[in-house]
Amino acid sequence: MELADRMARLGTESAFEVLAQALELERRGREIVHLEIGEPDFETPEHIKAAAKRALDEGQTHYGPPAGLPELREAIAEHVAGTRGIPVAPDEVVVTPGAKPIMFFAILALVGRGDEVILPDPGFPIYESVVNFAGGVPIPIPLLEERGFGFDLEELERRVSRKTKLIIVNSPHNPTGGVLDPDDLGRIAETARHYRVPVLSDEIYRDFLYEGAFASIAAFPGMSELTILLDGFSKSYAMTGWRLGYGVMPRALAEAVTRLMVNSASCTATFVQRAGIAALRGDQAPVRGMVEEFRRRRDLIVEGLGKLPGVSCPRPRGAFYAFPNVTALRHPSREIARHLLNEAGVALLWGSAFGRYGEGYLRLSYASSEVNLRRALAQMAPVLARVAR
Repeated sequence: MELADRMARLGTESAFEVLAQALELERRGREIVHLEIGEPDFETPEHIKAAAKRALDEGQTHYGPPAGLPELREAIAEHVAGTRGIPVAPDEVVVTPGAKPIMFFAILALVGRGDEVILPDPGFPIYESVVNFAGGVPIPIPLLEERGFGFDLEELERRVSRKTKLIIVNSPHNPTGGVLDPDDLGRIAETARHYRVPVLSDEIYRDFLYEGAFASIAAFPGMSELTILLDGFSKSYAMTGWRLGYGVMPRALAEAVTRLMVNSASCTATFVQRAGIAALRGDQAPVRGMVEEFRRRRDLIVEGLGKLPGVSCPRPRGAFYAFPNVTALRHPSREIARHLLNEAGVALLWGSAFGRYGEGYLRLSYASSEVNLRRALAQMAPVLARVAR
């Protein structure tokens, strides 16, 4: 079959490529430490699983409304209003199977051929992939270590124009663990308001903040009508395999995104949505406990990476990724990642998988046990010492 031209513009997510390579090595008998996938190693809390089981027993296995169950949309509206300090109505909420469809649908709804999209670099690779797929033009803004991996605001203000149809921000940030401070968000909001450019605010790591208070661009004056807030259940509630996410956006866009749901997935699984209600309205202690454990692991991995040959590691303020600087090794980051997988048995990602400005870095997920993290550090040391020679 001859594929449509647009398929050549669609990228991929390197984490799943490396996972496949690592699993193949395991199939051949190798032991691999998995630090490539951004997936909490905790179990979904029991009260959430129990809610899904009850829903299944009650026959909640049929089609539901494309935008999501009214009860879940109400719970999300209450949750977002409480955590961001903004008014949210249920008809501004669209529930999707995972949070990725929100970025996919929002870009398809807003970006046409030749339209420009401001996005972070390094950044989640699916942003750029979907912009290219829609025929848009990605405009990467460098996130530099010397700025704490915050937006280069001067560059942003130079690059935004009447051709800009969307600005994408992600805080806390994948892959760097950086966090946008309120002052930075305020300047981005000012630019967005001036040009009337919508902002897709990816807040999937909101709970994983280790210092300071979380700030959402949606809470800034005039931004409720310009913000598409992306969030979900995968990270905070250890529900990656459940595929449950949502977006909060102006009503007109919510209607358009709902049409895209009708034309693609029809709806999100009903019993999974029942679990989502239990997650939001139930005990939040498991979330707090997981975040505290990840804080401890962050400190462990940053200290350990700083002792490895040719490696320095800034302390991430959020998410659950370390983004060590390996420029002193004077090898491409992808080559270093390949050595670490094949020789050290440690699966991680190279920085350039997240954009041009990610070169010279590696990304490690510390959403893994302390035992695995210590083992990874020990196995990386001799390999990096050989690379450094």
